[in-house]
Amino acid sequence: MKAFYSDHFVLPLPPRHRFPMQKYRRLRERLLNELPGVELCEAPAASDGQLALAHHPRWIDKMTQGKLSAAEERAIGFPWSEAMAERSRRSVGATLAACAAAQTANYAANLAGGTHHAYAERGEGFCCFNDVAVAARWVQSRRWARQVLCIDLDVHQGNGTARIFADDSSVFTLSLHAERNYPFTKEQSDADWPLADGTGDEAYLDCLEQALETAWKRFQCDWVFYIAGADVYQGDRLGRLALSLEGIAMRDRMVFDWCHRRGLPCVITMGGGYADPIDDTVSIHYQTLAIAFQMRLIT
Repeated sequence: MKAFYSDHFVLPLPPRHRFPMQKYRRLRERLLNELPGVELCEAPAASDGQLALAHHPRWIDKMTQGKLSAAEERAIGFPWSEAMAERSRRSVGATLAACAAAQTANYAANLAGGTHHAYAERGEGFCCFNDVAVAARWVQSRRWARQVLCIDLDVHQGNGTARIFADDSSVFTLSLHAERNYPFTKEQSDADWPLADGTGDEAYLDCLEQALETAWKRFQCDWVFYIAGADVYQGDRLGRLALSLEGIAMRDRMVFDWCHRRGLPCVITMGGGYADPIDDTVSIHYQTLAIAFQMRLIT
């Protein structure tokens, strides 16, 4: 299995900033120590041309050259820095590299990514560029896939991804998310499954099973991106759902088994996770990758 990382590009954040930047390094270190079958690879930087597959050139220039307005910085939630711009490129590059690996090995992972709130022309919600949107267009441009399914199981709706592909029938966006959580003005995915506050394991898994089967009936995909958000966890500070660790494990097994039975390449991204202590989030992300490895879906 190949997993691509960019955690050594650390953003300089103000004290007490709520984004858990340390989780990425801790996840890589845990994989290194406990799952040696995972081949850890430094992520390359996405080029302007690759970013332009899903983003407007003006936004790429503003993001990479430090031309953001104060309002744009507030919407993203990070102060601009050269490290922020480089890390944003590398986060997209990690998903692109994972696609290249999955093209021959069927499964690969980005140890970050799932930046689904970024729109073509702006960023928001800790997302600068939309790695899955860029990568979906990239695998199509290389003719590795024609019909791409984005399975977004972060607790927040993937509004940026939904908007980017709103008029693109070759990409199907599926989102299970907390109905009353950010973003408070939702976009329309191809299939939205809004969930009530406090939704637990049984109800969530029943909904996911229905969502996957419905997506397959409506859209015969040949490639999958899986945003495996850890923020559905009952102890997450920014989630509103109530899944247990075992419930999240069952979620991941369901998605991997669904892909495996259909012979679909699957690129895994981590999505959000804001538990306190941070090690709970790291354990959830680690569990996602360990389950895939244990199921012998990743080699």
